Amino acid sequence: MASLRSTSRLLRGSSAFMRPVMASRSYATVETPAKPTEAPAATTSAPAPKMKTFKIYRWNPDEPTAKPRMQTYTIDLNKTGPMVLDALIRIKNEDDPTLTFRRSCREGICGSCAMNIDGVNTLACLCRTPTDTTKETRIYPLPHTYVVKDLVPDMTQFYKQYKSIQPYLQRDTPSPDGRENRQSPADRKKLDGLYECILCACCSTSCPSYWWNSEEYLGPALLLQSYRWLIDSRDERTEQRKAALDNSMSVYRCHTILNCSRTCPKGLNPGKAIAEIKKMMSFN
Repeated sequence: MASLRSTSRLLRGSSAFMRPVMASRSYATVETPAKPTEAPAATTSAPAPKMKTFKIYRWNPDEPTAKPRMQTYTIDLNKTGPMVLDALIRIKNEDDPTLTFRRSCREGICGSCAMNIDGVNTLACLCRTPTDTTKETRIYPLPHTYVVKDLVPDMTQFYKQYKSIQPYLQRDTPSPDGRENRQSPADRKKLDGLYECILCACCSTSCPSYWWNSEEYLGPALLLQSYRWLIDSRDERTEQRKAALDNSMSVYRCHTILNCSRTCPKGLNPGKAIAEIKKMMSFN
């Protein structure tokens, strides 16, 4: 019995140690020593504005009696993307929503934003804005084209001519196994430098022969496309394609000025393709 009483006294005395810690004491606090007074961080000043002037061709078909004009816009290059298309989008979004131009992919693939920038036909999405703020950048639609509005050229004739060259594979012989029409790696390599054309019309609208004879002369872009199908080993209409070009205007109006090859934003060589067509028609 004495041992039981002593055990009960021990249990009663230890009850305080068996309580939850949260109930028996509050959170411990740690006092951090005071830090010495620190100097405030230096504030970074914003870069000085880098104002660039753009002069852009404007014409509105709703005002047919008004002459085309050049309109001036000034924007801060520090707040604008690096390409001319970035500047045009910023002007349209923030300064003048009536400014009209074409654009789509912004990656040099669709060819929509072709225009004349500082005297050169190119794609606005691939053309870097000149950083020299002392010189203005002048932007026009593609030269020698009918203008729909502002920087938008009428491409109706261009696409009509493109349709006329039948830019698709034509053959009567079916594939031996009923699957795709194959070609050797060597034959496929012949198409390099041709299939990459995006039909932006930069080359054709830089060609003097096309300026004066666009109703009959196909122009560099479409002759490049014609050559692409003439040398495709899978196509069986080579002779018919050559016969369609066998006249004084379709291909022989080219005078090898090579404006087309100099201005192509994809780095292609339409002048060489036209020369190859002339060789095919002369020696075959």
